[in-house]
Amino acid sequence: MLNIVLFGPPGAGKGTQSEKLIAAFNLIHLSTGDLLRSEIAQQTTLGVKAKSLMDKGELVPDEVVIGMISSKLSENKQAQGFIFDGFPRTVPQAEALDQLLAEHGTSITCMLALEVDQEELTKRLLLRGKDSGRVDDQNEDIIRNRIKEYNNKTAPLKSFYSSQQKFYPVHGIGGVDDIFKALCAQIKVVYQAH
Repeated sequence: MLNIVLFGPPGAGKGTQSEKLIAAFNLIHLSTGDLLRSEIAQQTTLGVKAKSLMDKGELVPDEVVIGMISSKLSENKQAQGFIFDGFPRTVPQAEALDQLLAEHGTSITCMLALEVDQEELTKRLLLRGKDSGRVDDQNEDIIRNRIKEYNNKTAPLKSFYSSQQKFYPVHGIGGVDDIFKALCAQIKVVYQAH
């Protein structure tokens, strides 16, 4: 089973690349944002709990998100693998995910991190803001703060996955297909190592 944590700062191209990886490797996309919206729409027990917290402006606790991921894993026992998008974001979440996957008889194969320098990210996000109308992509100070937040919060995850020999940085600048080829090359390296 191929289980990928796809990482990268805002504007690194995760959305584009995850779609290509899902198609190429027949993976199931596990986006915590999508999971939350789906559980809330279906009014599941976890969804109702999550909605009541979100309505108060509170963060959904890790155990609720892990519960949602667990039910998705159970629903897709025959899957070739999963791509984790937006989770884990902290070391405790990564530890909880490792434990959950072990209970399902699998583990994270690799963490692929799209690495793009701050100037390029800022340029991309300002462009995206013009095209999409997203307010959070139109203010350079907000963009720089989001990138800083990402770097501060996710640096420990790089160490976490590095210590397991599962961290693979990928240069995230260039054409979409070139970056995709670089991601596939890393996955191939990981497969050969196992």
